[in-house]
Amino acid sequence: MEIITLIVICILAGLVLLQLAIALHGNAQQSTRLEMLTRGLDSLTEQTDARARKSEEVVEKLVAVNNQRLEQIGEKVEQRLEHGFDKTSKVFQDVLKRLVEIDKAQEKIAELSGNVVSLKEILSDKRSRGAFGEVQLSALISNMMPENSYSLQHTFDNGVRADCVLFLPEPTGTVCIDSKFPLESYQRMTDLDLGDADRAAAERQFRQDIKKHIKDIASKYILPGQTSDGAMMFIPAEAIFAEIHSHYPDLVEDAQHARVWLVSPTTMMAVLTTARAVLKDAATRQQVHIIQEHLSVLAQDFGRFQTRMDKLAAHISQAHDDVGQVKISAQKISSRFEKIEKVDLAGEPPDALDEPADDELI
Repeated sequence: MEIITLIVICILAGLVLLQLAIALHGNAQQSTRLEMLTRGLDSLTEQTDARARKSEEVVEKLVAVNNQRLEQIGEKVEQRLEHGFDKTSKVFQDVLKRLVEIDKAQEKIAELSGNVVSLKEILSDKRSRGAFGEVQLSALISNMMPENSYSLQHTFDNGVRADCVLFLPEPTGTVCIDSKFPLESYQRMTDLDLGDADRAAAERQFRQDIKKHIKDIASKYILPGQTSDGAMMFIPAEAIFAEIHSHYPDLVEDAQHARVWLVSPTTMMAVLTTARAVLKDAATRQQVHIIQEHLSVLAQDFGRFQTRMDKLAAHISQAHDDVGQVKISAQKISSRFEKIEKVDLAGEPPDALDEPADDELI
């Protein structure tokens, strides 16, 4: 529309110029030229109008195409936004699920930490620690040994009570097991928060506690005439067992001289496996006389079987001979029938009739 306005203004300006020119010169030639110019202006106006119309059509088409493309772009943007929103929603849902799982895991970790703290409290108390060792020892014994081969909290005639007693065959006899272990000094010795001097003092105390515990076990649980000449000290932690054997060989030597055997849960299982094998072997030896009786009866039965087998073999051999004799007689009879069939009744009897009797040949 602005282009048309400009064209109209141009035309009006041209007309004004023409009128001025006519007014100034006022001659016919100029009038003719004015008419030609007017025609040219008219033609120019028509061409301008045509081009303006074409321009409007082109602009309208461009606007329509642009609007269409803008609508398509808008739809695609909406689709991508919706798709991205869906993905984002799923990601957030997954994140929420993972957060819930992490919360549950943290709760379990907190619960486990509480259990570890409670276990530490149990092991810090002497009575609770003793109960813990007794429970662990009881579980090992009950899983590995027959019921009549051990006794928990066994009391002897002198009033001494052992945590566990194994009843093994002679010459081993009754073996006592102690499950109370001094753990306080070991905990202080391995506590990194303490200073070097405190840990060194705890290490010396640990050595003294183990020596005293070995002596106490040897004096209480090695009873002449009632128990074996050795006893066992159950250490309910593999780490302490390894620490003693690695860094305190003098304690191991003292225990061996006192005939107190240091055992951990793992080595205790090996000892119990051996003890069970010994019990099984002793039970087998107790049944040897029964086995010998059955073997004797079996030998008698085999002797009778041999006699009857010999008789059966003799009967089979006699039957074989009898079958051979019967076969010979059958052959003789068949031969005689054949010769009888060939006899000429009109003539003399053949010489074959004078053959010896069947019993004579036999």
